[in-house]
Amino acid sequence: MKNPDMVEETMGKCWSATKDQFDNLEKHTQWGIEFVEKYTKFVKERSEIETNYAKQIRNLSKKYQPKKNSREDEESKYSFCRAFLTTLNELNDYAGQHEVIAENLTSQIIAELSRYLQDIKTERKMHFHDGRKAQQHIESSWKQLESCKRRFERDCKEADRAQQYFEKMDADINVTKADVEKARQQAQMRHQMASDSKGDYSSYLQKFNQEQNDHYYTIIPNIFQKLQDMEEKRIERIGVCMKTFADVDRQVLPIVGKCLDGMTKAAESIEPKDDSKQVVESYKSGFEPPGEVEFEDYGQAMKRTASDTSLTNSREGKEKPVSKSKGKLWPFIKNKNKLSLKLITLNSHVRNLLEGSGPEDFSHLPPEQRRKKLQGKIDDLNKDIQKDMDQRDALTKMKDVYVKNPQMGDPASVDPRLLEIGQNIEKLQLEVQKFEGWLAEVEERMPSKSDTQRRSGIFETQNNTTVSNNCAQDRERPLSSPDGSYTEEQNSETQVIKVNTHPVPTSSTPEFDDEFDDEETLPTIGTCKALYPFEGHNEGTISVAEGELLYVIEEDKGDGWTRVRRNGEEEGYVPTSYVEVFLETNAKGAMTYI
Repeated sequence: MKNPDMVEETMGKCWSATKDQFDNLEKHTQWGIEFVEKYTKFVKERSEIETNYAKQIRNLSKKYQPKKNSREDEESKYSFCRAFLTTLNELNDYAGQHEVIAENLTSQIIAELSRYLQDIKTERKMHFHDGRKAQQHIESSWKQLESCKRRFERDCKEADRAQQYFEKMDADINVTKADVEKARQQAQMRHQMASDSKGDYSSYLQKFNQEQNDHYYTIIPNIFQKLQDMEEKRIERIGVCMKTFADVDRQVLPIVGKCLDGMTKAAESIEPKDDSKQVVESYKSGFEPPGEVEFEDYGQAMKRTASDTSLTNSREGKEKPVSKSKGKLWPFIKNKNKLSLKLITLNSHVRNLLEGSGPEDFSHLPPEQRRKKLQGKIDDLNKDIQKDMDQRDALTKMKDVYVKNPQMGDPASVDPRLLEIGQNIEKLQLEVQKFEGWLAEVEERMPSKSDTQRRSGIFETQNNTTVSNNCAQDRERPLSSPDGSYTEEQNSETQVIKVNTHPVPTSSTPEFDDEFDDEETLPTIGTCKALYPFEGHNEGTISVAEGELLYVIEEDKGDGWTRVRRNGEEEGYVPTSYVEVFLETNAKGAMTYI
């Protein structure tokens, strides 16, 4: 028989070991849950980073998108601008893929792990509750077994003492028979109690052994197995989430690759030559270049010869003193010994043209630019007409539906809108006819390729035959900006750009009077009609009224000014775009600059 103390010590060690195992498992499983929470937080922060990154990329793309104005149409002509716009759009799609990453991380990992955390915490709590309950039950059973054993031990000792007392009383001759009988009965009672305690102890011992066997071989192993399964599921779930973490990125890679391919194709679509041609087309004026500068021989008596910058040779052979031949400086001002060259101050009407409030027919622009503007205006009007016609067709169909189904609406309610659209279409068609007339006028005036070649030959012939006999005449004419409008410098002083042309007459500046005194009157080479009023406040210019008829004595040399005469006396320059010129076919030196 085993020593009771050794049994009790063994049982205590087993219970202590079991309790320690539960404590270790409880710490480990708690750490596992904390790891899941940490990983969930990691994925959440990654999702926030993707969301913020996508937002910043979208804002960047939106910031550099072209504004909704006329400049956008200009920029769309160039391949590098279109490529940049494509890059911005692809970048916007690229940002969308990062938003997809954030959404998938949230739905496929964060939400799943959050639900799983609640489930695993509940399951863990239940398993440890069952383990503690089983541990408490076995400990309680052990205590009851100990109680039965101590009672059986006590009853056995009491029975032995009662038996010894009875035997002592029975051996004593001085004790009465009644006392002996009483001692005997007491001993029998104690023996019966010891026998009952023994039975109870034996019965409960068997029960405890069975419960202990179930506890260590069934209940506790099952609880440990459930905890192990729970832990394995947790680890497996973490592995699945980590794989999903990578798959979320991998799923958007094809679309991201397409975005990057789109950026690459946009960059490869840039055509430098085509863009440079667009610049040429945008700023091409249509003017013919001026002829070659004549050679001025100061060693001979001054005389004027026919050249590409004079319209007549009627003054050939007439000499003037060298001292009287002064270069005309219109529109610049001479100041004593130093020439302070100043650009002509534009009148208020021309300034309005520069500010964008030009004539409706774009006559302030060079021919080529004017043609493009008129064609663009016609195209815009045709688009508006087509839009109104589509709207009219839709309303007509609606009216037919109302006629066939009166319950859907009143057909008469559509008539006012149809009338308004019809009037608008007629108005737009009249506008188109007006602009088409102006366009035809511009195209008629623009030179053909054969005319350009013929004039080039004339320039070359005249320049080669008159180089050695020409007198010095330098005159500055109003300058044209690249887009055909006349420029005005903010500074009063500017660099001289000389164009070899005829002097400009004026009656308002005394210092130029002596230069016109000795000049012969230039012959008339045609007539012109003023299309717009021109005030002509600046020196060298002449004011004209709308519809006024004038004589042309010097044609436009490409600088935008035509020299005219009124009543055979008053002469001056007017903007070529303000007049309609009719040249005589037999006029010597008549040339057209476009």
